[in-house]
Amino acid sequence: MICAFLLFVTVIHGQGIGKVKITELEKTIRESKRPMIINFWATFCVPCVEEIPYFQSAVKAHARDSILLILVSLDLEDYYPAKIKNFATKKKILAPIVWLDEYNADYFCPKVDSSWSGAIPASLFINNKTGYRKFFEEQLSKEKLAKEITMLISKPG
Repeated sequence: MICAFLLFVTVIHGQGIGKVKITELEKTIRESKRPMIINFWATFCVPCVEEIPYFQSAVKAHARDSILLILVSLDLEDYYPAKIKNFATKKKILAPIVWLDEYNADYFCPKVDSSWSGAIPASLFINNKTGYRKFFEEQLSKEKLAKEITMLISKPG
């Protein structure tokens, strides 16, 4: 069964900004039946904003692989939802966006990856069918993203 959060994210496709707790995100990661990229970003983070268009393009280019891209905003509470939505509209961000309703990075970061210091951009690549999981705490180049997507969708062997 796919969790309610994943269904919600899949349905909204950037049309609204959901609010999520880290426990819901953990459940989505655990229960995902599709390859997934979760990108942690904020509107004020220049490297974050720079990489979003090529994340969207790369996922679109791999439509046959059903990769789910979820953009998790770490913006301040007063940005939710209006400022994040306005920013997404202005920047033509179409991927599903949720706002992480958490304030303690020491609590939520290790739940995503034990190595995460809290710096952004950060991205988690996960494919539960193949057991693939990789975390990056850096801006990814188009080339590195393409390589990671190839690994994400590769058959184990």
